[in-house]
Amino acid sequence: MSGSTRSVSKIAAFATAAALVALLSILGTWAAQSYFTVINRAEERAIASVKIVASNASWIHQMGTQTVRRIDDALRLSDLRFDGNIRDIDVATQGLPGGVKAYVVDATGRTLYSTDPQIRRVDITDRDYFRAVRDGTMEYVSSLLISRLNGDQIFVFSRRIVRDGEFVGAIMVSVPAEIMRPIWDTVDLGGNYTVSFIRDDGMLVARYPFPESTLDMSGYVLFTEYLKEASSGTYLADASPMDGVKRLVAYQRVDGTPFVAVAATEYSVLIRPFWTTLSMLGAVALLVVSGAIAAGWWILHLLRAQEQQSAQLAKALETNEMLLREIHHRVKNNLQSVMSLVRLQMRGNEGVESLSSRIKSMIAVHEQIYKHDAYSEIDAAELIRAVVCNAVSAHDAKLTVEFELQPQPVSAEKATALALLVNEVVTNAIKYAYPDGSAGPLSVSLAKSDEVGKTLLTISDEGVGFDINAVASGTGTRLVDGSVRQLDGHYDFDTHAGTRFSATVTLA
Repeated sequence: MSGSTRSVSKIAAFATAAALVALLSILGTWAAQSYFTVINRAEERAIASVKIVASNASWIHQMGTQTVRRIDDALRLSDLRFDGNIRDIDVATQGLPGGVKAYVVDATGRTLYSTDPQIRRVDITDRDYFRAVRDGTMEYVSSLLISRLNGDQIFVFSRRIVRDGEFVGAIMVSVPAEIMRPIWDTVDLGGNYTVSFIRDDGMLVARYPFPESTLDMSGYVLFTEYLKEASSGTYLADASPMDGVKRLVAYQRVDGTPFVAVAATEYSVLIRPFWTTLSMLGAVALLVVSGAIAAGWWILHLLRAQEQQSAQLAKALETNEMLLREIHHRVKNNLQSVMSLVRLQMRGNEGVESLSSRIKSMIAVHEQIYKHDAYSEIDAAELIRAVVCNAVSAHDAKLTVEFELQPQPVSAEKATALALLVNEVVTNAIKYAYPDGSAGPLSVSLAKSDEVGKTLLTISDEGVGFDINAVASGTGTRLVDGSVRQLDGHYDFDTHAGTRFSATVTLA
């Protein structure tokens, strides 16, 4: 195999690989941005939901504490000795939500008053809400309990009754955990989502959907880490301590209460939009990789055939050049197919025009190669002119472009980087230099640099300019940085009286 043939095969492989790497980098960056966008939106929705949960927790706490205090005031002149009868206290408990019941017991736990028509005698002396107030706590909120009257999940507000300095009984307001259902319906995060009240010592107070049992979360990461760092926020729980489901959790301490409000959305549901985007990008990547593999296989086939026909070297070289042109033509067609697929799948997406423009710049490289049979190097001036014209035409810009391009050879492996760099800078000028859509000049020049072996690329406009320090790092900025690094160069922006981009690069 001759040296020239080997050189041609390397050029083809490098050109194909460069185009493949550049496109896959764009798709990878797009996928990463899509993931973080989905997560950020899910976090925003979860935070909004936990605020709703926290507002309801504050209201329920106010309802419970104000009710026990109101009952205490109403009983100031009442005889709290047990006489075997259970009296009604509806007057002091008017306006309570449905299912909420109030009870008054004496110092031994026997019921004196109740709003529960189905009241019967049960022993509550072992319950924490009775023991706490009996032992000196003025007011108390229990963790999640199972009612001994009807078997429902409840939590209880209790208050100590003191007469002449002595404990004479307790007031309890029983709140059904079913009160969480309307809150759950309101936030509607989709999938297997949950809302919860957790006491500030880590004990579960209420949850919907209903848990199978109560839960002590004091040793869980929410209490050991996140609440110590901030009173509200979000985190990703790989497995819920209640049911093992992976969820994005938003939490918030509820001021003036012993509650921590929690809203948790199922991770597999919130991440679905990302998988949809990733599937589309995967299809694009598969098409590109398939084209590259086909091109590589085709090149290998040609080289083997050439070795077998060494006696007809001249004819084989001519055939090989023709087939290399076909390969670049196919790569160009594959890139055009990719661009069409992106436009179809991402119609209406903000970034589709930017991606299409970048793919067009890579197409221009292959057009220059197969049109001029220039496999080792092509004319940078012609490539730049083609890329700029494509960008202006694609955006229907009203710019007047002035070219001052000295012919400069650019190697095939660096041509893609140069094309992407020029496309990115020109596209930015089209979009932002003249924001009112008016016409304006755009100057593009290419000349030898004072630095040995270097070339100076300059792109300038007379638009509104911008503050370089205020520009957020995005895909475009990373492409400019990466392209200049591939060209072994450096660049800077001058934003006085318009914008002037200057890059000193190595093309050979």
